Order: sequence, then structure tokens, then C-alpha cells
Amino acid sequence: MSSVQSQQEQLSQSDPSPSPNSCSSFELIDMDAGSLYEPVSPHWFYCKIIDSKETWIPFNSEDSQQLEEAYNSETYMLAVTLDEWKKKLESPNREIIILHNPKLMVHYQPVAGSDDWGSAPTEQGRPRTVKRGVENISVDIHCGEPLQIDHLVFVVHGIGPACDLRFRSIVQCVNDFRSVSLNLLQTHFKKAQENQQIGRVEFLPVNWHSPLHSTGVDVDLQRITLPSINRLRHFTNDTILDVFFYNSPTYCQTIVDTVASEMNRIYTLFLQRNPDFKGGVSIAGHSLGSLILFDILTNQKDSLGDIDSEKDSLNIVMDQGDTPTLEEDLKKLQLSEFFDIFEKEKVDKEALALCTDRDLQEMGIPLGPRKKILNYFSTRKNATGINRPTLQPASGANIPKESEFCSSSNTRNSDYLDVGIGQVSVKYPRLIYKPEIFFAFGSPIGMFLTVRGLKRIDPNYRFPTCKGFFNIYHPFDPVAYRIEPMVVPGVEFEPMLIPHHKGRKRMHLELREGLTRMSMDLKNNLLGSLRMAWKSFTRAPYPALQVSEAAEETEAEPESTSEKPSDVNPEETSVAVKEEVLPINVGMLNGGQRIDYVLQEKPIESFNEYLFALQSHLCYWESEDTVLLVLKEIYQTQGIFLDQPLQ
Repeated sequence: MSSVQSQQEQLSQSDPSPSPNSCSSFELIDMDAGSLYEPVSPHWFYCKIIDSKETWIPFNSEDSQQLEEAYNSETYMLAVTLDEWKKKLESPNREIIILHNPKLMVHYQPVAGSDDWGSAPTEQGRPRTVKRGVENISVDIHCGEPLQIDHLVFVVHGIGPACDLRFRSIVQCVNDFRSVSLNLLQTHFKKAQENQQIGRVEFLPVNWHSPLHSTGVDVDLQRITLPSINRLRHFTNDTILDVFFYNSPTYCQTIVDTVASEMNRIYTLFLQRNPDFKGGVSIAGHSLGSLILFDILTNQKDSLGDIDSEKDSLNIVMDQGDTPTLEEDLKKLQLSEFFDIFEKEKVDKEALALCTDRDLQEMGIPLGPRKKILNYFSTRKNATGINRPTLQPASGANIPKESEFCSSSNTRNSDYLDVGIGQVSVKYPRLIYKPEIFFAFGSPIGMFLTVRGLKRIDPNYRFPTCKGFFNIYHPFDPVAYRIEPMVVPGVEFEPMLIPHHKGRKRMHLELREGLTRMSMDLKNNLLGSLRMAWKSFTRAPYPALQVSEAAEETEAEPESTSEKPSDVNPEETSVAVKEEVLPINVGMLNGGQRIDYVLQEKPIESFNEYLFALQSHLCYWESEDTVLLVLKEIYQTQGIFLDQPLQ
């Protein structure tokens, strides 16, 4: 906010500082006896740069009232009370405001120098008049956001400092995302709002680009960057290189530390400012940001990993010269009652490290203690280098290869990477909360996992601390990849189509599907007609009939019956089978629900996929369909549903 209340720019042709005795248009008061005094209704605006132009947007009513109360306890109230004008106020950013009288205040902005691109400023020191009141301003003023916050969502951006085609920051894009969500709550959750069942969902941005590029790497890159095509090279260094930074162990550690610590910091600050908040937390990532969150989530610890406390888990890593005994390890795990069983079976620490889940089960160890023991030795293996072979399944079934996610806890609960999925060797920090749902927008997760050497995701695998995962993408997004084919590689099926926020499919999609079905019907009918015609030409001539008409009819019936199956088009049958919606098992990564969700392209986008490819990757911030899916899934966890189910 760079100014106060509604502002209108005027070209000053005279001295902007008239004397108090001079008569100006702002001081003319109609003294007609029939006129009634009406107090001014002030409202506060803030400046926003849109398409290189300044646009003044009103605060909501509640924020404006608070700003007005603060404003009235400063200089303006004193000037009105003491009738002292011609006051000059200077802000820290060198902006100057002069209070001439109650109706006239002039705002001077500092003279700007040339920018980094060598362009000269168009405005230098031009005064602006500050008017009190909004009587002559035609704008829509919102009443404000609901105070009740039901859910908190952290949003992590992708590569570069800009998040859309207007080169806006993650803060501005998340503001749009939040505004769209508020509008959809009023239109699609109206009953729940009227019954005061819901408030709103708060979306907070998480910025990791600035901390990464403040490490001094930009200075190092500038020394080796060629001087030609300067703007393009600057864009490359500032944006595209973020992908390579994330694949570097040094800078990948900086990125994951920044994302996790920033989310933890904002979460703690949010709880301090909203002590009555009892809702859940979810996370969302766009583009590379979704991959960062995916790697962080796969390296979290579940409740089984927290053996006694964080302090006890840190004590697992000990010096090689002070190795605890098996009895001490079991005592630390609060499993001392099973020491006699291991002693009877002549099982020491080395032998126990080689035991499988089936071996422990045959010894009579219950499920809970078995998981603790296996996780303990798995953690020590990663920390101290214990060489322990891969667990074999009890049934003798094929186990996942190194290039597959493993669903057993012994390979997932580790502070470090799982070599099976090829993550960069860094220490992944822990989140201080358990996210309920992970939303990925335009995500390259599938591509990165494949490049890392992962061929298949175990259907039983799930995030240690997160129950839900939705991979949302536009069909023309060049960066987006699917996840479900990696869970069910042998089956071809379409992703879930996200309904339009106004219901049904877009008209051009329905028309396309109708034409497709029509062409298939015409094809099938044409093939059937040709087949019947061919049969009539190739059928052998009937011999002279010497039997009775009754016998002829009797013979004709089985003939017609035998010909009926041949009239059925096998392609038509297969099409009918394909149209049946069969349940598809896509694993537990999203709690058994579908994972891939595709948006419906707009009619104009369907004319040229390549023309709208880049825009498709940046469309999620203002997409009502995307926001509505996020809201629907969040509120479903609270037992609250849409007013009208979307088709």
C-alpha cells in the first residue's frame, strides 16, 4: 500500500500548495438551508501494477475500517482538531504527503532513476491529490473474508521468480487462488455457509527461489555468462537453472531446507496469530515445487519411526567403539520382554539384523514389536553401515526391484534418501505437522521418477505422514506427467476428468464425443451391411425344395438362429465393454482413490495445442475447476459436500 484512500491522478497546472485563505473547489460548501450534512464515508485502496499500469483496488470493508481507525489516530486527526494545516509528512520510502486543508491533500512520489533495462521513467515527481470519500468512484467493495479458517494450505512455486505469463510472484498468484476459492465457497457451498458450518480455506505462499539465489550463486554465474543476448541469458540463469540446482546435492539441500523450514515457520506463526485454529493442513506444489514436496514427503517419519521420542531416535547413531548390546537395544525400544526369546533361539544382534518379518513371526513376536525391530535395524543400517539384505516376502512372491518403491516400513523410514528411487543424497528435514492432502499442479513427478530409474510404484506404498495425493494437470501442459501408469503399468485407462465448475462437460468436448460415437456407429453399421451383402453373394444356392412348408419353416429357424451370432459386430461389443466404468485399483498412494485428474481445455485452446502449451502450464492459479476440486476434497474430509454434485 503506497497511498491512502481513493486516489485520482491530476495534472497540476498551478502551485500544488495554495494558501489556507485561497478559495479552491475543494472548499466550496453549499450553504443551502435545505441541504443536510452527511459525514464522509472513507475507504482505503491499494495500488497494483497490471500490464505496466497502476490500478487502485479497494480493500475489503473490514480492513479499510481498521486502516481508517489507525489513520485517524495520527497526523490528520491532530490537524483537524487543532486546525493546523500545511503539514508535511515524509515516509521512509521518501514519499511526501502535504495536508493543505480537510478537503485537499497532495501526495508526491520520489523521483525514480532509470531501471535495469535502460528505460527512462514516464513519471517523475508528479503530484497526486488524495480525496476523502468514495461517492464518485464506481468500484465493487467486498465485505471481507470470513474470520473462521477451516483449513490451511501451503503453496510452493516452481522454477523462477515469476509464476504466470504476467510475471507475477507466488504471493500475487496465491492471492488470486484465494480469491477464486472465496467466490466458489459462496456459489458451491452456500448451504454450509448459511448454516455456519464452514468459514474459508487459507492459502499461504512458500518462496524458496529468493533464498536460493541469495547464496552468491548468481554472482558466480554472472562471471561465466556470455555478454550477448543478455536478457535471454539472465532469464536462463534466473529460471531454467533451478532445475539443475535441484539435482545438485549442494543446492538441493538448500532448497529442501528452505521449503521445509519456511513451512514450519509460517505454520508456527499462523498458530500464534490464530490460537483457536483447530483445522488440518495440506500442501500444494506447482511444477518443480510439487517434486520438492514429493521428495520431502517420501522421506518423512511416521509414528512407528518415532520410537520413543526424537531424542531417543538420535541416540540410535552411536560410535562404533561404544556399540550397545542386544539387551540394551531392546530396552531402548521398550521390548525387553522378548530378550529371552532371542536368547533361547541363539539370536544375537548380527543374526537379528538378518531376520525377516516371517522369521520374527515364527518366533512368536507380535506385529507391533516386529515393525519396531525391523525399523530400528534399518535405521542403524543407513546410519552406521550395517549390511542387511533385502527382506524376502513370506509367500515367495516377486519382490519389488531396486527401481520400485517398497511399501515395507524398513525402507521408507529413514532420514536419508532411498537409493531405490534415485533421490539426491541430502538430509531431508522433518515437518512439524502431518499434511492431510498433497495437491500437485502441472507436475513433472512422474518424469523425474522415471529418469531416476524408477519403473514401478508399489501399489501398497503410501506417504508416511500424508493420506491423500492428487495429480492435477491441463491436457496441453508440456511439463505435466501422469502417475497412475507407474502404479498399474499393464493397464491402459484414462485419467479422471475434472468437472466444469458450472456443471457438465464443456460443449465442445460433448460435441467431440458425440461425433466420435456417431462415427463409430456409422462404421459399425456400414461394416455390418457389407458383411451381410457379402454373405448373400457367397451363399450356396438352395436345392429344389421337396419338403412341406412346415419342414421348411423348421429348417429356417435354426438357420436364422445360427446366423444371429455372426451378425454381431465384435468391434461394437468391445466398444460397449470399454464404455462400462470398471473399478480400477490404483494403489494406496491416494488412499485407494484415483490419482490423476485432468482439466477440460477451453474451446479456443482446442484449435491449437502448441499455441496454448505454455499458458496451459501456468493456468492453475485462476482455474475455477482446479480450485473447486481442491475445496471439494478438503471439505470432504470434514463431512461437508457441494450443494449440487457436479456431473
